[in-house]
Amino acid sequence: MAAAGMAGEPVLLDVTRLVARSWTGRHATGIDRVCSAYLHHFRARARAVVQHRGVIRVLGAGPSADLFDLLDTSGRGTRGGIVRLLSAALIGGAAQRELVGLAYLNIGHTDFDLPAHGDWVRQAGLRPFYFLHDLIPVLHPEFSRPHAVRRHLGRVLCALNSAAGIILGTAAVRRELEDFAAARGLTLPPVAVAHLAGTDFRAPPPPAPPIDQPFFLCVGTIEPRKNHRLLLTLWQRLAARLGERTPRLVIAGQTGPMTGDLLAPLAAVPGLGAHVAHRPACPDSELAGLMRHARAVLVPSLAEGFGLTFVEALEIGTPVIASDLPVFREIGQGAARLIDPADVDGWEEAVLAAIAARPALAGAFVPPSWHEHFLAVERFVAAPAEYARTMSERVLAA
Repeated sequence: MAAAGMAGEPVLLDVTRLVARSWTGRHATGIDRVCSAYLHHFRARARAVVQHRGVIRVLGAGPSADLFDLLDTSGRGTRGGIVRLLSAALIGGAAQRELVGLAYLNIGHTDFDLPAHGDWVRQAGLRPFYFLHDLIPVLHPEFSRPHAVRRHLGRVLCALNSAAGIILGTAAVRRELEDFAAARGLTLPPVAVAHLAGTDFRAPPPPAPPIDQPFFLCVGTIEPRKNHRLLLTLWQRLAARLGERTPRLVIAGQTGPMTGDLLAPLAAVPGLGAHVAHRPACPDSELAGLMRHARAVLVPSLAEGFGLTFVEALEIGTPVIASDLPVFREIGQGAARLIDPADVDGWEEAVLAAIAARPALAGAFVPPSWHEHFLAVERFVAAPAEYARTMSERVLAA
């Protein structure tokens, strides 16, 4: 969890994504968790922004605080409280002149591709800052529905054309954004790169999970780019090779867009279900125990913008076997074992070695922290051009 916000100017914080998650009751994704960290950091001086189909409402200080409290709960009555607060905002709204010059933070990829959003930002005289978590739908459209591809392309173009600043989680995504902007003949606005920290699972030590054999853990929404298909193919191989000595594979994650038949082998392949467990819901307390006691955390993704599970595992000393992607080379600091996501033989070799003896981390790992993340973000929001210039000078001098 992020630390309390620094003293500073008021900000407008878009909480539309958190409102939608609270409303539907769905489990938090990685982006949802980052949105929650921003809420905890900025809430003392933030006013809430909620968008719905091009209608944008800014809540006053008191209603914003009430909404933030509701978003921290998931009990009965949450929906009713949200309706009351947003209905009041619909009637009263916020005086436009109060917003001029304020920083507006959109962390959840929410609706900034819509024309109404751009009109609102311009008319209110805001300084918009957008967090682009990745360019995956644009660069890898095969992993997203056509509608999602169009919308994300709109977000990226809006950020490039109108942002006071763009926040990114990795330098790998920055390089992708630079290449995309250059190909379109667009100028890159000020950019801040600040690694994310995830959840701290170090203390108190979680209890051992009720699994009485070696097991591996994979965490993430079930969707094609997460490459669960490789793991299920690998576990079929292991079952044929090891029989009853096959380790367990625990897949923790809700089904997502384009899940399709990704999990079909669990029912279709005889005996595979005895070695692979799918847990659609896994609270942090349970996840902490699984992560600490797993032989390794497996991250076979085909594309990523960051990797919260990746850094959370390394932070508590759990080995990580992951795809050899630029983002994982950057955030892993040489501590994870990286393998081509198409190399099933290489993955099998790594897992077999980890069954024999839980491997140590491949190198030293210094975990990112929310404190450092928000130090960078605060400085960036205060003076985006100056921050971007200073960071560029540091990179060139290194």
